[in-house]
Amino acid sequence: QVYVVFSEELKCWCRALVESVWCQIDGYQLGCFLVDYAKYCSVALKNIRVLAGAFAKIPHRAKKCRLHCTKPLTLHIDYCENTAKIGPAKRWDTAAIQYFRKLLE
Repeated sequence: QVYVVFSEELKCWCRALVESVWCQIDGYQLGCFLVDYAKYCSVALKNIRVLAGAFAKIPHRAKKCRLHCTKPLTLHIDYCENTAKIGPAKRWDTAAIQYFRKLLE
């Protein structure tokens, strides 16, 4: 279900999908995907509202997607043999994510 959340970063109300909920000292936080900005953010529980009728039917501007047949790689360094090789990884490196975002911009 799509909700409306207030994004502190964007300083406006945005449509969002709630992906996770966790408890903190000052209350509950929600992990959200902003469907019109393709961004992830965390939002306090007090900053979420139910989306009103007609607005729920407007199509999302952003969609979650994956790159076809593209798998993460990382640099494996062997200090004993003094070598470095590129090999498969379980997750994308932060530097690779930043580089890809820069290419998209």
